[in-house]
Amino acid sequence: MTTLPPPPIPAAGPTRASASLKTPERSLPAIRSLRSWFDSGADTASDGDSSGMDRIDWLRATPFIAMHVACVAVLWVEVSPVALAVTAALYVVRMFAITAFYHRYFSHRTFRAPRAVQFLFALIGASCVQRGPLWWAAHHRTHHRHTDTAQDPHSPAVRGFWWSHVGWFLTPRNFRTDLSRVPDLAKYPELRWLDRFDVVVPVALALSLYALGSGLQAFAPHWGTSGGQMVVWGFFISTTFLFHATVTINSLAHRFGSRRFDTRDDSRNNLWLALLTFGEGWHNNHHFFPGSSRQGFRWWEVDLTWYGLKLMAVFGLVSGLKPVPAWVLEKGRR
Repeated sequence: MTTLPPPPIPAAGPTRASASLKTPERSLPAIRSLRSWFDSGADTASDGDSSGMDRIDWLRATPFIAMHVACVAVLWVEVSPVALAVTAALYVVRMFAITAFYHRYFSHRTFRAPRAVQFLFALIGASCVQRGPLWWAAHHRTHHRHTDTAQDPHSPAVRGFWWSHVGWFLTPRNFRTDLSRVPDLAKYPELRWLDRFDVVVPVALALSLYALGSGLQAFAPHWGTSGGQMVVWGFFISTTFLFHATVTINSLAHRFGSRRFDTRDDSRNNLWLALLTFGEGWHNNHHFFPGSSRQGFRWWEVDLTWYGLKLMAVFGLVSGLKPVPAWVLEKGRR
């Protein structure tokens, strides 16, 4: 019986078929960036290449950049008292959601809230275009563990002002939510869904503002507003200002201000930032003792978030507000 010789081994080098298979592989990062606009779960995927983890993904960042560019439309939509009132109201409500819940509740667990209240303020926080509550809390807990070191996601001392202010969260490494940092929050399926599809809430807010402006234009034209005006002022301008006010605590509160406590980081207390961010500017206080619901440790340190939480506690919406311990106050007098 004659044995046939084995088939010849093809010469080395890419064939048309192998080249066609590699093309989709090369396009995976772009596809993932586009998908992440709508589904943040795509940010958890990895193709094994970590070379660009700390470089800004401009395609992924396009909606964030577009939000800033859209503010220029104010030149065409003009302004009205109603638009200004809605803009201010949305800034106040959403800043409180970030400072009281994203920060003091989800990140530090400094008080208790019923599940319905927890989810309501998670929704409001998601409308701020600062990602979902699990993402926010996970990164903030990492910041406290590694403050002003190379492992801190946004230290101005390590990477400079612009990185700490806006660059850090536009990178693949920081798009991802590390659920191991937030096991206490990850057990809630509604929070995990909101964290994954966080874009749904700001889109719904923008559409609602357009409907409100269009309704006012039709039924109360003397108020001088419109759908476009309400979206530009109430969503784009309010959200952009809210974002930059929030992240001043990353970039400026580690550079400018006074230091009451000798912490291992460069956190500072800054009155102006505290006023802008409803109490977050008392940052040196917070880094010395992050377990308190209150960040303005002295009576004259204005902390609007603390006052709001006290009011919510009166109505039973939150409970167990953690005060500043006496030993911390005593140490701060030295």
